[in-house]
Amino acid sequence: MRTLISTAFLSLDGVAEAPGGEPGYRNSGWTFKDVEFLPEAFDIKGREQEEATAMLMGRVSYEAFSPVWPGMEDFAGYKVMPKYVVSTTLTEDNLVSNWGETTILRSLDDVAALKETEGGPVIVHGSLSLNQALSDAGLIDRYHLLVFPLLLGAGKRLFSATDKDTQKLKLVEHEVYANGLQKNVFDVVR
Repeated sequence: MRTLISTAFLSLDGVAEAPGGEPGYRNSGWTFKDVEFLPEAFDIKGREQEEATAMLMGRVSYEAFSPVWPGMEDFAGYKVMPKYVVSTTLTEDNLVSNWGETTILRSLDDVAALKETEGGPVIVHGSLSLNQALSDAGLIDRYHLLVFPLLLGAGKRLFSATDKDTQKLKLVEHEVYANGLQKNVFDVVR
C-alpha cells in the first residue's frame, strides 16, 4: 500500500491559499514577502522530491503547475515521476506533453485504488479542495506542514470545516527555525 502525503505551506491560522504569488488573493505571495528566507527551513521540499515516487493534484493545481514546473530546475525531480490529476472535467487533450506521464483519475475511489498499488509515496501539492476531500475520506497518511508565523485571516484552508469525528495525528518530526517557521510532520493515526 502506498503512502499518501499532503504537503503544504500554512499560515498560523490555517490559510494555505496563494503562498507562491498566485493572482486573485489579497495576501498573495505571503511565503516570500513576509518571512525572511532561510534555506534550511525548506530542506524538506528537496527531500519530498527524492522520496516521492508519484505526484497527485487536482485540476486547478495541475493547470497552474504544468505550464511552469516542467522547466524549473527546483522541481526537476517531479518532471520524471508519474503524475495523477483528480478531475471530472479535464481531458487528455488538456495535458501538457513535456511533464512526463500523467493519468487522469475521476474519483476518490480511483485515488483509493492508486494507494493499493505497488510503489512508494505519493505526494500531494497545492490542491486545497482535493486535500480537504482526501482528508475527509481518510485517504491521507501523512502531513508535511511548514507553518509560517503569520495570521492571514480570510483565505482557503488546507482542512475542511466538515463536522466529523476527531482524527488523531502523531508528530514524527518537527523543527523551529530562526525566522519563526515551523516544520511539522504528522502521521495519521488509524
